[in-house]
Amino acid sequence: HTHTHMHLHTRTHTLPAKPCVFPVHVVIATPGRILDLIKKGVAKVDRVQMMVMDEADKLLSQDFVVLIEDIISFLAKNRQILLYSATFPISVQKFMVKHLQKPYEINLMEELTLKGITQFYAYVTERQKVHCLNTLFSRLQINQSIIFCNSTQRVELLAKKITQLGYSCFYIHAKMMQEYRNRVFHDFRNGLCRNLVCTDLFTRGIDIQAVNVVINFDFPKNAETYLHRIGRSGRFGHLGLAINLITSEDRFNLKAIEEQLVTDIKPIPSSIDKSLYVAEFHSAGADCEVEEVEEKPERQQDST
Repeated sequence: HTHTHMHLHTRTHTLPAKPCVFPVHVVIATPGRILDLIKKGVAKVDRVQMMVMDEADKLLSQDFVVLIEDIISFLAKNRQILLYSATFPISVQKFMVKHLQKPYEINLMEELTLKGITQFYAYVTERQKVHCLNTLFSRLQINQSIIFCNSTQRVELLAKKITQLGYSCFYIHAKMMQEYRNRVFHDFRNGLCRNLVCTDLFTRGIDIQAVNVVINFDFPKNAETYLHRIGRSGRFGHLGLAINLITSEDRFNLKAIEEQLVTDIKPIPSSIDKSLYVAEFHSAGADCEVEEVEEKPERQQDST
């Protein structure tokens, strides 16, 4: 039997008049709160056997890592630490080397590996995005593509633009009826349309093996969303190409996502090898000439 005890207080500094005299098995708290209770002698953790860190990438960010290190200093040396995270940036890897001995790693997101996916970014202004997308459509050998936007309104507007440019296009977002969304998904999966514009509604649990190009028309705000989006193009060992349209406002997110996913998103070159994303060219190694979509300056340094 597990004994869990909770005290809820509206203010952090408010504590019971007398500490609980009976032991508890589980304490659930934020780093700052548990550290406060430890230092005040309310929580005695010297015999704690297990420390669980949910969303470890956030807990080991600069905002919390000092608190986490402080908490660990109060634990016994033979304690066990469990880390759960959608991403494993360098900060998590360094923590593992420092505090974990021969840790086991269990990956429940293998279908979202970046293996086999070549990533590029094109540095553009907002007004240049549609022209850039048109250039990509005309130059790349696309089997099927998924184009992501950050809002339902932008999905509909972009789908209309793509249709006006003469390309076949479906779109899907959360404000559509479920029955209609299912029909669009079914038709796209069966190859009735080459391009699909959507929001992040479409990123989880859906596999369409024919997709070989993913385009972030709007760059995502966090690494987990990015991973789910571009993981679409490289599933089941298939090759894929991920192209990100980056504005000046996105450059900080670009750098952060590269660091968190320990990956490299390169400027789009003037030529892209078809063998990187077209299965029948994989062994041939032929090149595909791609028009320069935008003059790509050196990535801007973050200002401080």
